[in-house]
Amino acid sequence: MDDRAELETDLARLKQEHRDLDTAIEALEHMITGDQLQVQRLKKRKLVLKDQIIRLEDQLTPDIIA
Repeated sequence: MDDRAELETDLARLKQEHRDLDTAIEALEHMITGDQLQVQRLKKRKLVLKDQIIRLEDQLTPDIIA
């Protein structure tokens, strides 16, 4: 059960970071002199986080044989 709790903690942390990146990207995009390179880096990081979130969610969801 400790592994499951650890996965859930990691998942919550990744989801929070993903939301934080949304906020940061939106703020940069609304700036007149927004750094497009920084926006691209944040978007790339956001995609990596999304992949990690999906992987963890798959580990937490039991396989159902139909």
